[in-house]
Amino acid sequence: MSAHPPKHSRAASFGYIILAYVVAIAAAYVTVTYFPLASPLYTAFLADFVATCAVFAFSVVFSNSSFYDAYWSVIPPLIGVYFWTHAAPDAELTRQALCLGLCTLWAVRLTYNWSVGWTGLHHEDWRYVDIKAKTGALYWPASFAGIHMFPTVEVFFACLPMWPALTSNTPLSWIDGVATVVTLGAIVIETVADEQLRAFGKTKKPGELIQTGLWRYSRHPNYFGELTFWWGLFLFGYAASPADWSWTIIGTACITVMFFFISVPMMEKRQLEKKPHFAKVIASTSMIIPWFHRGSAASTSPSE
Repeated sequence: MSAHPPKHSRAASFGYIILAYVVAIAAAYVTVTYFPLASPLYTAFLADFVATCAVFAFSVVFSNSSFYDAYWSVIPPLIGVYFWTHAAPDAELTRQALCLGLCTLWAVRLTYNWSVGWTGLHHEDWRYVDIKAKTGALYWPASFAGIHMFPTVEVFFACLPMWPALTSNTPLSWIDGVATVVTLGAIVIETVADEQLRAFGKTKKPGELIQTGLWRYSRHPNYFGELTFWWGLFLFGYAASPADWSWTIIGTACITVMFFFISVPMMEKRQLEKKPHFAKVIASTSMIIPWFHRGSAASTSPSE
């Protein structure tokens, strides 16, 4: 939670967020319509860049980089729709429906989950607050590069498997079936994990840590679901064009590395500083990939 005073109500805050994304999407539409580049992929990236700049402008005006938080889930289906408009006339319709439909389902669910937990413009992600404290006068260049543009590039590359999946006429194969199971399973895992965490938050005692449900087998089952979703998209792209795997896997691999070696370690370092007994959870529970609980039940409260 940042130190920003509550200048705006929650309803007004959502209004500003919606306005920001309407402006961003409109800017992206103008870009693809009037400023197309040689390749649709280049055009899509340019539009993504322009939309991110629009969201960044709102972040600066409101002095809150959390304007960007929903971008991660809002943009992928729109990139998919743009790719779909360039499909071959005889493109595989079932794969198109599965890939774009599951991407949209993921986006709606994740955006909803963000909206439920977001309290308004007086809140700013703790990581952004830390960056602001460390960078001082250089915060906004750092915010543009690190908070806004870096994840935009990362997610855009992770969406690249949708290009062959949505434009190719390659017949369906068993890989599409695996991709469907993996992607849908990922959405279910994320949903269950988030709901379990939300229910736990309503009844937990001070200092208590969740160690029930999916959280008994993974310290971050919601992130496992997130990673699995992106691998599911990659499988759709691989099914449509196996020869393109070397470039369609780049974004998925980068997101995986980010979660395992940057995002989760950063979160757990902060958790340990606030709740040293979290070390017992680390000792007994797999980090991301669900696995058997190690030893006796881990301590879930400082008194145990």
